[in-house]
Amino acid sequence: MTMFTAVLTVEFSLHGNDNLKAKRRVANSLKQKTRNRFNVAIAEAGTENSLCSLRLAVVSISNSEGHLRSRMDKCALMMEAVCPEEMVESQVEIYATD
Repeated sequence: MTMFTAVLTVEFSLHGNDNLKAKRRVANSLKQKTRNRFNVAIAEAGTENSLCSLRLAVVSISNSEGHLRSRMDKCALMMEAVCPEEMVESQVEIYATD
């Protein structure tokens, strides 16, 4: 049976942000809302040292590639809708494993 793993990477530009506390507030809010709605794993990825950029990686697995792609697309749309910051990039990668 083939299993699929999807990785959604989204990046937000935090215009005018000048402190870590404000960045963490945005990140934690997005992570909690995404976990609660889609039951996925999510973490900050690679922008820990930047105050004006936030990149989050969302991971999910399924035995249906179509279902997984739909879930990741909906996840990206929800994140863009609920976040007051500008989403500058969104990318989905899907890997198949036997």
